[in-house]
Amino acid sequence: MIRTIEFDAERREREIRLRTVGSHSRYERACRSLAGGVSSGLRRHVRPYPLYFASGSGPRVTDVDGNTFIDYGLAWGPLILGHSPPELADAIAAQARRGFTFGAQHDLEFEVSERLTEIIPCADRVTFANSGTEAVQVALRLARAITQRHKFLKFEGHYHGWDDSVLVSFHPTSAQVASAAGGPVPVGTGQRPHYGTLVVEWNDRDAVEKAFQEHSDQISAVICEPMLCNSGSIPPEPGFLEFLREISVRHGTLLIFDEVITGFRLHLAGAQGYYGVVPDLATYAKALGGGIALSAITGRAEYMDRIADGTVVHAGTLNGNPIALACAKATLDVLSRPDLYTELTRRAERLRAALEKLLRNRGCSVVTSGAGAVFHVSFMESRARRYRDLLAADAALYSDFALALLSEGILVLPDGRWYLSAAHTDAVIDDTVVALTRILA
Repeated sequence: MIRTIEFDAERREREIRLRTVGSHSRYERACRSLAGGVSSGLRRHVRPYPLYFASGSGPRVTDVDGNTFIDYGLAWGPLILGHSPPELADAIAAQARRGFTFGAQHDLEFEVSERLTEIIPCADRVTFANSGTEAVQVALRLARAITQRHKFLKFEGHYHGWDDSVLVSFHPTSAQVASAAGGPVPVGTGQRPHYGTLVVEWNDRDAVEKAFQEHSDQISAVICEPMLCNSGSIPPEPGFLEFLREISVRHGTLLIFDEVITGFRLHLAGAQGYYGVVPDLATYAKALGGGIALSAITGRAEYMDRIADGTVVHAGTLNGNPIALACAKATLDVLSRPDLYTELTRRAERLRAALEKLLRNRGCSVVTSGAGAVFHVSFMESRARRYRDLLAADAALYSDFALALLSEGILVLPDGRWYLSAAHTDAVIDDTVVALTRILA
């Protein structure tokens, strides 16, 4: 793709370095004791280096050097209500005075699970964990127990956590795709062999049909992000989720929606409410806790009862801890307010339209893709319908764009994903558009 714009990245980086000396010194110090200087590997991939933050309020976050940014990263998604919303802060403080955790039962367990069964279409029963990775592993274990089969089908570009079994074919390069010949591509070294993982392309019905023709008596589950948020925020094509529902029923396979991102972000009822397709099991995290570590597995009673009777083991010292569930209860209370999602989606669409218009007016080939309060910005000619289409995007240009945004007080994730929260008002969108205009002036 021929570039028609540059973002003066060298000057922008010099400016940022001058304004973030506190972050730089802290990062250098952290690297001497903390592996990679960060607590999650993805956080390393930012320019000019990882920033250190001191506080956040609403849609803004302030670093240790006193720079304040409008935040569209939102801690990689959990902050659906923004930073430090008073409703959540009050709920956490009140519970902390009563007790952090008990390793035993308390009322919030059934109060939150009752709310989830009212909200989520597939949720006859609920069980709690602490991360999306854990929740996915419980769901896959359930599927194996129910079907007595040991393989599962996932889609290229979809992320289901860092466990060896699912951390394959996440963001393979063109060379890796070519050499894999359709097999799983490990993301890192040291991972166990992936004999039970089948990988096909998103929105490809023929590939799904072929996988079932060859392995129908071995596939325990089909798992997917119902919108591919982790790779381009690529929606399912019309009828594709319905197709996955039908073929799963046809072959006695469980359909699992990984709603770690889409849950409580696209719609109060998640992707199930947004698209109107109900899976057998679904996993949740991120927005469910509003910023506190919490995940959930939900599903039909006949399946979840395998956990209830102990035939499928699910354990964890901090599962369902009262701090996390107090935060979840307060989050659900706020998200249930009338018109919240209508306004959240309207503001997200307004921002997407402004981004596309301003960049295209400067001659950029740019597209946005997504739904509701999560979307992706790509410098490419047309919207992607599968992960491999994203390989044509100008990732280096987006990196320069993200750096320019940072220099103008806008914080975004390095992979092109943008999140909005309920705290991102129209005035915040206006401020963002002004910053974009300065960048493109």
